[in-house]
Amino acid sequence: MTSQKIKTVLIEDSGLMRILLSDILRSDPNIKLLSTAMNGKEGVEKVKQLKPDVVITDMVMPQFDGLHVVKQLMQHHQVPIILLSSLEKRDPKIFDALSAGAFEFINKEQVVALAKEGHFPLNELVKTASESKGSSLNSGKVRKNTNAHSFAKELPYQIIAIGASTGGPAAIETIIKQLPANLMIPVVIVQHMTEQFLPSFAQRLNKLSPLHIKLAERNETLEGGTIYIAPGHTNMKVVKNAITTKPIITFTSKTFKEFNFPSADCLLSSVAEVYRSKAIGVILTGMGKDGTEGLQEICRHGGYTIVQDESSSVVFGMPKSAIEAGAVKQVVKLHEIGGFLMSCLS
Repeated sequence: MTSQKIKTVLIEDSGLMRILLSDILRSDPNIKLLSTAMNGKEGVEKVKQLKPDVVITDMVMPQFDGLHVVKQLMQHHQVPIILLSSLEKRDPKIFDALSAGAFEFINKEQVVALAKEGHFPLNELVKTASESKGSSLNSGKVRKNTNAHSFAKELPYQIIAIGASTGGPAAIETIIKQLPANLMIPVVIVQHMTEQFLPSFAQRLNKLSPLHIKLAERNETLEGGTIYIAPGHTNMKVVKNAITTKPIITFTSKTFKEFNFPSADCLLSSVAEVYRSKAIGVILTGMGKDGTEGLQEICRHGGYTIVQDESSSVVFGMPKSAIEAGAVKQVVKLHEIGGFLMSCLS
């Protein structure tokens, strides 16, 4: 963190919410709120004039919404953009905005409620955003892969397990689009995200791929060619069915040190236990250390481990942690991960 204050612009159409969020931002001595705007059009103009380090914008607004703000700013101003969501007005465009280059989203009502208790997640997110590269992942430029892939007769791996946090939605979208229509093994994914948004995330991914992508359900058997997204109300794990011995999805209230609901460590560690040397573990962009323990377990059982490289990561925290723990066999650029995974199966 530099000693200079982080310059911010807040775009929010609600007068009351503008006041509340402004007070929260101003409460941090490391953050300087340069200005506020009441709609996307005004906000874009103020960003062009003031050149802030971080932009915070509501998603649902009259006179140009949050998606418009992101698209306009990503064309000429590579500035980290935090999206303000609302559980009452869940906007599916939020994933378009993340795909277009937004940094992360956060629930504004929760931000206000937590501030009354002395917790300031928005301010912490602003600090993390200011240290990021603030560039778009450009996942929208990756075309859907409808081609068939020539797999090995005896597949060396039987499952792919992925964990991601900040920057993950766009990164996962990029990889999903690269996977072939005839993928023969299941993929299980943990994305740190508010529970209420995960169904929309799974639905969006399903429209972008010829593969079947869904929110995971308790006791369903893992099938090849299906991608399972962990729900956010619990931690997800893979176990063997006691009768059929086939791998199935189950949930647990057990908590893990780094992150919970959903935990990448929980999922990857369980995949290592069930699939052993037949598992591939992948950790993508994200804050913190979640996934490191899971990759260590996959390594210990003889599986293969991959992390996204620093240059393509919005936040290099989770990949860096796994590398430093000696749990990584290959570091790969985001746009090469899909192809690399298929090379592992050829």
